Amino acid sequence: MNPVYRLERVGVRRGGRALLEEVDLELGAGELVVVMGPNGAGKSTLLRVLAGLEEPGDGQAWLGKERIGAIGRRRMAQQVAMVEPMLELPFGYRVEQVVMMGRAPHMDRWFEGAEDWAQVEVALRTMDCEGMRERDYRSLSSGEKQRVLVASALAQQPCVLLLDEPAAFLDVRHQREMFMALKRLSGQGYLIVAVTHDWNLAARWATRLVLLKQGRIAAAGRPEELAQESLLEKVFGAPLSVLRVEGQPPVVLDGGGHGA
Repeated sequence: MNPVYRLERVGVRRGGRALLEEVDLELGAGELVVVMGPNGAGKSTLLRVLAGLEEPGDGQAWLGKERIGAIGRRRMAQQVAMVEPMLELPFGYRVEQVVMMGRAPHMDRWFEGAEDWAQVEVALRTMDCEGMRERDYRSLSSGEKQRVLVASALAQQPCVLLLDEPAAFLDVRHQREMFMALKRLSGQGYLIVAVTHDWNLAARWATRLVLLKQGRIAAAGRPEELAQESLLEKVFGAPLSVLRVEGQPPVVLDGGGHGA
């Protein structure tokens, strides 16, 4: 694999507390990598390191052949797009205006040009948002908003998409649709890195999982490789059972008994 990212013994500390420790990781184009772990494991911090928003105190983080800390914010935004959980906007922007916001790293003037609108059209079409382009963003459902936010990220023309809880607040149908869209994008050559708490969603769509515990990588590999009760119980600190059905990704169930 020719890595897009290479992290070498990366550590991040804040307020005397280690958020990440000795993280070694390579991520390549065409992957849909899902990062999982209990609360406080360092998942969002890892995304921030990849986005260039958090400078490692230890080790090195590379994007391609460049150290991330040496890449300017504008040039970083032309390569990497980060989608925050469910952005709310205080004003009545139309959907196409929200998607156009993703063009900011490429615009050297106050007014958008033909290329900017061309990329907005591609992004709207890719995320199946064309039919809502004139709608007020605030009027959209949670699933529609998430699709629009991903479309705005795509308008940046990045090679990497970072998503923090992209399925949060979505019902089962919209969770599935979101991860289907991410899978399609990885098939087009994007590197997708997403955080989720839902093992079964991740196992269904991810090409690779990264399990974090207390800021360290506990395990990384394909979902079927990591579907081990002893490993998952160690990482998540709860009794879990793995159900295997031929031809399907492994399902993880609560393995605890029912209280009286």
